[in-house]
Amino acid sequence: MTPALVIFDCDGVLVDSETIANRIMAETITATGIPITLEDCRARFVGGTLQRVVDTVEEWLGKPLPASWKTDFETRRNAAFREGLQAISGVAAAIEKIQQNGTPICVASSGSLDKMELTLGLTDLRRYFGDSIFSASMVARGKPHPDIFLYAAEQMGQMPQNCAVVEDSLLGTTAGMAAGMRVLAYAAETDEDALVAAGGQTFTDMAQLPGLLGIDERLAEPAG
Repeated sequence: MTPALVIFDCDGVLVDSETIANRIMAETITATGIPITLEDCRARFVGGTLQRVVDTVEEWLGKPLPASWKTDFETRRNAAFREGLQAISGVAAAIEKIQQNGTPICVASSGSLDKMELTLGLTDLRRYFGDSIFSASMVARGKPHPDIFLYAAEQMGQMPQNCAVVEDSLLGTTAGMAAGMRVLAYAAETDEDALVAAGGQTFTDMAQLPGLLGIDERLAEPAG
């Protein structure tokens, strides 16, 4: 059955940003005196807010980070995005088929609105979402809590049980399940077993997404 609303996460679902962002994050955390790899950053932080990262690193250090740390990280990360950020392979075509079916879509991410404006703009995906972009900064608690997904559904005028979430992280999958939504978990670069254990229905190719949402591929294709 096709959902009444499809809620997309942003990083790792719409934009291929996780490797870029976590490489810069590993470098900036290591510079504080705590060695950490890109892989460790991905395992610990993907799906969460930047504030979650700051809180964790400060706990490790036993003291506050320099006031400039967050800004320095964002500046370096954004520069790296501008150099090489791409959309997730196949996601634009999947979005177009979903919209041709008449199914509403939105974005609900742990990232800031400024970050989403940058990444969605760089990848030419911004045009699909209009005003329907929601950030964890708009709610009290970030993922793995369900707040951002419940907020997005409310703003879009839909009941949670009628929504589907497209996620790629364990934190996001947990949040979607806690919101009472169906979670389609994109597992191209994530531990598939962990996503399944959290309740996600996994897939590895965005070309599969319309079919998983119950959209008839024949009807989704343009006439001609």
